[in-house]
Amino acid sequence: MNVDDRTRIRFASEADAAEIAHIHLTSRSATMPYLPPPEHSHDQVVAWIRDVLLKRCRVWVAVRDTQINGYAALDHDMLEHLYLRPDMRRQGIGTILLNEVRRHSPGGVSLRVFQQNTEARVFYEHHGFTVVDTNVGNRNMENLPDMTLRWKPDSVP
Repeated sequence: MNVDDRTRIRFASEADAAEIAHIHLTSRSATMPYLPPPEHSHDQVVAWIRDVLLKRCRVWVAVRDTQINGYAALDHDMLEHLYLRPDMRRQGIGTILLNEVRRHSPGGVSLRVFQQNTEARVFYEHHGFTVVDTNVGNRNMENLPDMTLRWKPDSVP
C-alpha cells in the first residue's frame, strides 16, 4: 500500500528480521534511556523476531526507497510493538503504521506503555487512546510501572 510518495507499508517477512531487530534495539536505547541494558544480543533478537514475533503477530514495516524505517506488530487486538529508527521520528511514519494497525482492528486496539515513556503516551493519547489501567511493573520483563491504553473506533479525535 502506498502511503505517500516516499513511504509504503507492507507485511514483514523473515528477510526483514535483521533490520527489524536493529530498529527494535536502537529505538529502545535512544528513546528509553531508563531501560536496563539489553539482555539479548542482536543475533538473539533477530532469532526472536524470525521465530516468534513473525509467526505470532501480524507485522508491518514502513519502507522508504529500500530502507525499513519502522515496524508495528499486532497480536489479535494487542499492539505489541511500534518502533521507528531514531532518526526517522516525527516524520509521520509512526502515525502511518498506527493507522495500518487500526485499519486491521475494527473492534479496537490495546497496548502497554511504560509510565515513564511520556513521549509514547502523548503520541497514543493524541491518536485517541485512553488509559484503561496501570501496573507496578510485574507484567513486563523490565519490572517497570506500565499502563494499558485502548483505542476504540468511535474514539478517534
